[in-house]
Amino acid sequence: MTNGQKMRKLFEEKKLVVAPGCHDALTAKIISYLGFDAVYMTGYGQSASHLGQPDVGLMTMSEMVMRASNTVEAAGDALVVADADTGFGNAVNVQRTIREYEKAGVAVIQLEDQVMPKKCGHMTGRQVVPMEEMVGKVKAAVDARQGDMMIMARTDARTVYGIEEAIKRGLAYKEAGADIIFIESPESKEEMMLINKEIPGLTLANMVEGGRTPIFKNDELESFGYNLVIYPTASTYVTTKAMIDLWEGLKRDGTTITQLDKMVPFAQFNELMGLQKIRDIEHTYASSTGR
Repeated sequence: MTNGQKMRKLFEEKKLVVAPGCHDALTAKIISYLGFDAVYMTGYGQSASHLGQPDVGLMTMSEMVMRASNTVEAAGDALVVADADTGFGNAVNVQRTIREYEKAGVAVIQLEDQVMPKKCGHMTGRQVVPMEEMVGKVKAAVDARQGDMMIMARTDARTVYGIEEAIKRGLAYKEAGADIIFIESPESKEEMMLINKEIPGLTLANMVEGGRTPIFKNDELESFGYNLVIYPTASTYVTTKAMIDLWEGLKRDGTTITQLDKMVPFAQFNELMGLQKIRDIEHTYASSTGR
């Protein structure tokens, strides 16, 4: 069974799939280790961890594909929902992006209707392409797909033109063949419920701490009608805070010993990384000595 098929089956089995955000392969491995069904590869976090830059369209398709491949491998049994920004160009670029993400083993690819260079969906100053252009890109994505990878279409029109235009676009992208619809940054509970009333099929909720959308618990999101929820920024923010505290402590104390209670022990980290599996491989395949 392909990862796309597994994802479709997961949606049949669960009313709401929870996909914590990962900003690198280590984060993906931890999410999988804790038993989550899915991982969201966030472009916001990838830009921060890979480039040390904000999410303003600086990551290239090749960089994102490499990160997606590493994320899929690190995530193990957890299925990867991967951000692909605008598809990195026009319909021709979108088709290549689809093929490359499929080869990487991604279960769901996310494409959005922003003007390039894009911005984080909770930043101001975003612009969107004409709806017809994005419809063409969604159709191009569907036609380029070789297997069962799911296609998620995102619109950023809510902030620019209002919720009615965003829903109109979501319906058009659904008709064009998108498997999941992502209306970015609704600004109230009422808007979130309206989205799920008007748009049939699978929808996504984006929980960004400090963003434009109010935060709700998973059971509340399920009651609104959402099928998939992502937490794209939480791990990036927590990691950043932990790093600041760690290195401020080193400057203050002249040692990291005072920070040990905030660290994962050496042995536990090696277990999480799968060191024993590597040792077993070495033992199985190592050449005998003395020959």
